[in-house]
Amino acid sequence: MLYQNELQAITKANRYRSRKQYSDDLADFSSNDYLGFAQNHTLFEHAVAQVSLYKTHAPKASILVNGYHPIHEEFEDFLIKHNGFEAALACGSGFLANFSLIEALPRKRDLLILDEEYHASGMVASKTVDAEVLLFNHNDANHLESLINTHHHNRIIIAVEGIYSMSGDLLNRDIFEIADRYNAILIVDEAHSVGVVGENLRGVFDLFNITPKANHIKMGTLGKALGSYGAYILCSEHIADFLQNRAKAIIYTTAPSIFDIALGYQGLVYLLKNRAKLKADIVARQRVVQEQLGITIEGLICSYPLSEGANALSVQQRLIEEGFLVGAIRPPTVPKPILRIIPRLGENVEQLSTLCQLIQKGAF
Repeated sequence: MLYQNELQAITKANRYRSRKQYSDDLADFSSNDYLGFAQNHTLFEHAVAQVSLYKTHAPKASILVNGYHPIHEEFEDFLIKHNGFEAALACGSGFLANFSLIEALPRKRDLLILDEEYHASGMVASKTVDAEVLLFNHNDANHLESLINTHHHNRIIIAVEGIYSMSGDLLNRDIFEIADRYNAILIVDEAHSVGVVGENLRGVFDLFNITPKANHIKMGTLGKALGSYGAYILCSEHIADFLQNRAKAIIYTTAPSIFDIALGYQGLVYLLKNRAKLKADIVARQRVVQEQLGITIEGLICSYPLSEGANALSVQQRLIEEGFLVGAIRPPTVPKPILRIIPRLGENVEQLSTLCQLIQKGAF
């Protein structure tokens, strides 16, 4: 077999991955479906009704050929209205949106600086650019600024996350100030912060009360808190125009699924209408994690460190046997194995409390 040696090496290093389907009877504290929208059938029915109003229910082509649908435009207009940006672009996935931004924006003699824990989509895209590419220490604003001051550049592009997907760390607000001071383009991947933080649950721009500027870009996904699949980019008209003409992952891919955009749209409408209750439910779960595991979480990601030499998959299996599903995250995704616990609103507080007690007693 062509890749037998490589697969054997992966297996020997305990890094082999496979697809699995888990029982619906498990209490799900593993999924990125933070608000439980993926099991909200009312949102599904509303999206079906919305799509059924149109002759076409599939995009048919790239968004720049004949794939741009009225539902795409309506969703983009809604995003613009509620986020304060000039323009919005619907994308097929968070990976495609990130790849579009990182691949297209940095040009020759530019400086691209990414947080060292930035998502793999951005890291992969950074290998394709002509600009100088640097990594700064995770969430370290001082290190970021020192890199800017010690490297030649034309434009500066900085890429960070609102909440980091593995650690659950909240973005350092000082990075906004540095980006503005040096007139750097700031890409904020809000995949794990939209729907989770902020007065209106719109993410870190909302949380930090930041009015979007021409150098700010926000990327959000529909596949996390909004319970669907797809993504969007919010930015200035100028940058949107550039992306539509240079970003290969926008130009050369089929337009986003119309139904998935409609479903995410319905999730966003529901979120904004019910944000007070959703915020209270989020706080209740954060409190359980703090009181029982001693871990303060800013969003809905709890990164629980395992003891030296622990087998993350074995720990996960033991919890499955108790009726709970959590994430078992291993290198190279993270430096050391962790349990990634999502205290999502799709499961109740009592179940979360029981899970935390099991983890404590297990002394993992």
